[in-house]
Amino acid sequence: MKKIDPCTLVLFGASGNLSRVKLMPGLFRLDAAGRLPEHMAILSVGRGDVSREAWQADIKAMLDTKFKKGYDQKDFERFINRNHYHANPPTDPDAFKKMQEKLADASIFPQNLAYFLSVRPTDFSPIVEQLSGVGLLDESQYWRRVLIEKPFGTDLESAQALQAAITKHLKESQIYRIDHYLGKSALQNIMLTRFANTMFEPIWNNQYIDHVQITNNETLGVGDRTQFYDTTGALRDMAQSHLLQTLALVAMEKPKDLSPDSIRAEKIKLLQSIEPIPLTDLKHNAFRAQYAAGRVCAADGHGENVQGYLEELAKDGITASVTETYAAMKLFINNPRWKGVPFYVRTAKRMHEGNTAISIRFKKAPMQLSAEQHQNWLILNIQPHECLKMEVESKIPGLDIATRTMAIDMPQRLASDESIDSYESLLLNLMEGDPSLYLHISEVEAQWRLIDPIVKAWAADLSTVHQYVAGSHDPKESGVIFESEDQFWRYSIELGGDKH
Repeated sequence: MKKIDPCTLVLFGASGNLSRVKLMPGLFRLDAAGRLPEHMAILSVGRGDVSREAWQADIKAMLDTKFKKGYDQKDFERFINRNHYHANPPTDPDAFKKMQEKLADASIFPQNLAYFLSVRPTDFSPIVEQLSGVGLLDESQYWRRVLIEKPFGTDLESAQALQAAITKHLKESQIYRIDHYLGKSALQNIMLTRFANTMFEPIWNNQYIDHVQITNNETLGVGDRTQFYDTTGALRDMAQSHLLQTLALVAMEKPKDLSPDSIRAEKIKLLQSIEPIPLTDLKHNAFRAQYAAGRVCAADGHGENVQGYLEELAKDGITASVTETYAAMKLFINNPRWKGVPFYVRTAKRMHEGNTAISIRFKKAPMQLSAEQHQNWLILNIQPHECLKMEVESKIPGLDIATRTMAIDMPQRLASDESIDSYESLLLNLMEGDPSLYLHISEVEAQWRLIDPIVKAWAADLSTVHQYVAGSHDPKESGVIFESEDQFWRYSIELGGDKH
């Protein structure tokens, strides 16, 4: 357990949905678990003028909503006493000066300051500038850190512009670019699965691995985010950050140690080694589609008829769109370990199942007993089922020589294990000063360099986008990106052999 300095966490956008659902309950759980320093305060920043008492009552309502079974009263009293409120109306030119004066009271607010910017992306740079203007980012005596919520830019140019704006006031070591996926325990386990088990690392290369699939599928549609989604698309929403970060953890070289700098260095090196997708042959390297009307499985297990993406857009007055709700691409890594191994990255909405997984298919075994013999698979499931699965060939008992696929299913979460939300892990890392699960600007730039050309090429291509029925499997046409005819999309929650 790392020691955390006395500090003050300043939450911008504290009355927003993220704070209510994730941040405040997460901080309470960290406090109840004894992970917050004794001398630590939380200053929530909002636009409206709210008394401390009223804000504390609001926090209690957030916790009551989150923890239906109740919570320890002593834990609550300790946590609620940490909480303060500051009104920061955008019409007040002296709002940040007043914040500085409030935070200057060291008897209430420890002077190590961590800022969590849960605000609109357009507010990132102005807030940093105004904090700097009143001396609240100065590190001459105490540390000061700024956490910036995703997205960091909408393309390479805007990411670099944002970086230029905030680095006028912040050092890179002060900037914490969050990707909440990296806070998931199962994702963090990728490195340990590889490097803490002798049986995996020696075969983690192009000599043994046929291909790798990194998948994030959802049964949900775009919901009420139609306008946002239509200017973003699946590739920028999910692949640019979440899935490329997952790929980096799967494929990077072993860091010299588990320090944040060593882990980051290997991730950056890997991301910069991914070959750009050839735009002259884009159709064989990237595929897009949109969901049409169909029937999906609802949370209660019953089917639900749903509209197609274009129908949902029409309700908001958008009459045409080439924005993808399904995106798949084939990537190659230009280094000795992975030369020639395709990495397939796919993400989609309104699929037959919701699942995030890494599926690794190994090359054919040296002994082939029949044409029906399957290849081995290793599957690391991230959500909703945290588990590791291996599929191996075993002899069928009897007089004849024949094999069948046996599945070894190892849950990574036991009933007695603590359940940690990704934001709890990342909040703790912020206060500890551990940036290993946050994005370095070099990672952000490498990811945008890969994605930008595809996004621009698709936006310029106004031909009709392929449609897939909501609640169905991957479109058959998406197989155009596969390197060989025997490759197919793996559905990782299935067991028992090569299932289409």
